[in-house]
Amino acid sequence: MKVTAVAQFFDELLKIDQFAGDPSNNGLQVEAGCECGRVAFAVDASQAVFERAVAASADLLVVHHGLSWGGEPRRWTGMTGRRFGTLFGNALSLYAAHLPLDAHSRYGNNAALSDLLKLEKRAMFFPYHDLEIGVLGELPEALTPDDAAARAACGKPFALYRAPDGPERVRRVAVISGGGGLDGLLAAVEAGADLLVTGEFGHTMYHYMLESQTHVAALGHYASEVHGVRNLMKQAETVLGLETVWIDCPTGL
Repeated sequence: MKVTAVAQFFDELLKIDQFAGDPSNNGLQVEAGCECGRVAFAVDASQAVFERAVAASADLLVVHHGLSWGGEPRRWTGMTGRRFGTLFGNALSLYAAHLPLDAHSRYGNNAALSDLLKLEKRAMFFPYHDLEIGVLGELPEALTPDDAAARAACGKPFALYRAPDGPERVRRVAVISGGGGLDGLLAAVEAGADLLVTGEFGHTMYHYMLESQTHVAALGHYASEVHGVRNLMKQAETVLGLETVWIDCPTGL
C-alpha cells in the first residue's frame, strides 16, 4: 500500500481538513518512501522513537506530536538534522495528528478517556485555537474524586489536587488530555465540572483550583494521550490490513 494512501485514510478518518486553525501541521509531515507494509505508532516524534521504528522495519510512523509546528523547523541542523537524517536515511515516513486526534468523537484521546470513565450525556467543550477538543459528561453514578481519577488512569499513577470546597463525590466530569492548562481549568469551572481529568497540572492552575469547586486529576501528559494513537493502530490493522507495531516511549511527565 502507498504511504500517501495510508495518509489519506487517516486524513479522512480524522477530518483533518476541518482543523485549519491548528498550527500543528497535521497529516503527512515527511514522505521518505513510497510503499508501506508496516506502520509504527507512538505518542511523540523523537530520535529514540525513530530508531526503534527503524529497528522494527517500519515504513511509516504515526504520532500525536509531530516534528513540524507552525513555521518550524526553519533550519535542518543539529538535533533537527539528525532526526530528518534518520527518517530519510531509512525511508521512514512520518504522519502526525494533533488536535484532530484530541477532538475525534470516537477514536480521540478525550473520547477514549471518557469511555474509561463511562461518561454519559457527553458534549464537546473547551475551545482551543477556536476548535472544541474537550469532553464534558456525567458519570453513571457519583464517585469519590480518587475513584474517578483511578478509573481514567487505568492502573497508571496519577496526581489528584483537591479543591477544599469541592464535592466529596463527583458526577460532572470535564476531560482534556495533554496540557489544557489554566484555560482548560477555567473552562471546566465555568462548565460546572466537579472534576477535571487532564494530563498536566501547572503552577498557574494551583490557586484557581483552590478557589474553585473543581478537583483536578493529572494523569501525566504522555499517559493521557496514548489512547488515540493506539486507536489509530487498530484501524490500520483491521481496516487497512497493515502490520503494526506499538512503540511505548513514556516521558514520565
